[in-house]
Amino acid sequence: SEEEPLQICGRDRAVLRAVAAGRCELSPGCEPVLIVDGVRCADSGVAKRLIAAGLVVKPVNSAVAQLTPAGRAATGFIPA
Repeated sequence: SEEEPLQICGRDRAVLRAVAAGRCELSPGCEPVLIVDGVRCADSGVAKRLIAAGLVVKPVNSAVAQLTPAGRAATGFIPA
């Protein structure tokens, strides 16, 4: 059986580009908080959504957000 291709909305694509550019931090916790360019992201669920999709590494400590291998592969299909 073929896997369905991952559907990524425009907002999530923008966040993935920001993570790839090193502009994001994640705070740990049951509801991780994404900080972009020093400002808390207005989409409070984006970090949890991208972590659950396997695109962003779950934070252990407050740190620079990182893409997973799948996230890096996904950014290859995301126009800048």
